[in-house]
Amino acid sequence: MAKHIRQAKLVLEDGSEYAGWSFGRARSQAGEVVFTTGMTGYPQSLTDPSFKGQILVSTYPLIGNYGVPLRPKTGEPFFDELGIPVHFESPLVQVSAFVVSEVCEEPSHFASGATLSSWLDRNNVPGIYGIDTRSLTERLREHGVMRGKILVEGSREVTLDSGNIPNPVAEVSNPETRVFSAGEGGPRIILVDCGAKANIIRCLLARGVQVIRVPWNHDLKGIDYDGLFLSNGPGDPKACGRTIAMLRRAFDYKKPIFGICLGNQIMALAAGGDTYKLPYGHRGQNQPCVEAGTGRCYITSQNHGYAVRAESLPQGWEPWFTNANDGTVEGIRSTRRPFSAVQFHPEGCPGPRDTEFLIDRFLDQVREQR
Repeated sequence: MAKHIRQAKLVLEDGSEYAGWSFGRARSQAGEVVFTTGMTGYPQSLTDPSFKGQILVSTYPLIGNYGVPLRPKTGEPFFDELGIPVHFESPLVQVSAFVVSEVCEEPSHFASGATLSSWLDRNNVPGIYGIDTRSLTERLREHGVMRGKILVEGSREVTLDSGNIPNPVAEVSNPETRVFSAGEGGPRIILVDCGAKANIIRCLLARGVQVIRVPWNHDLKGIDYDGLFLSNGPGDPKACGRTIAMLRRAFDYKKPIFGICLGNQIMALAAGGDTYKLPYGHRGQNQPCVEAGTGRCYITSQNHGYAVRAESLPQGWEPWFTNANDGTVEGIRSTRRPFSAVQFHPEGCPGPRDTEFLIDRFLDQVREQR
């Protein structure tokens, strides 16, 4: 750690400060400060578009011990034959900054091609270590999500509002339509990309479908498809007015629709419901969700800061899953048509994968109607 000689501090909007040391890119950065409880999977979390514009705090004390799975000579990500990143959820680091208790500078793993610090530096993302992340997480739980800024010694000063992104979905959505196919003859699924994780595409392709990825604001008129999949994404769902309007038109086609994370909130808004911001959100790999009707509890991976108001759902819609910790809505479904969505990630990577069967259930509906 001797080479990290720059002091740094995290300043929250309530005036509290946490002193530490700089790693990654030595620059100051502002953003919304959120925490995640995952013990592993930091390469996936840091590249998850749902974290766009946020300063991510890891509650696990040691991060970076297995390095970053990059090409050793070039430092570039691995891609499969379809151009999908193999070990990441997107090709780029999406977080604004990273906060950890301790960062490992000597990783030990056969797939490691770089240290966490060098990877963040290459992506122009600052980090701070030496922070009491337990105390910081407790403050965020008590006071709710706050804006903050990392100030690195010798770097340019930033304000708390300098990291604001009005509509982060527009920043992370791929602007071009693209078709992914693992073979011929499978159902055609439109993936509305509001910041789609790469593992969504992997899971769909593994089930023999053709994936047509379209931007968040795309007009579906004229596209022949069998089912619609709404992706995850960052920020306030009410900022996605064009996606909501598109989905309302898609309701009239009566073709199966499935949404995850932000897609759950967008579906609720399109149906006539309402959403609200959670005090500190659900982020991590250990959220318990109970399914209505069966009473079964599943452990889920989550990353969101907004939720659906149960009482706002109109007639013909009902809560499907409920969070066992705080009672928030974790999924909704139509009682009349094959429309459903969940707040968690059935395709969670690196896991858990307890609810991946929901993707199969959706595709069964698609095949039945087809």
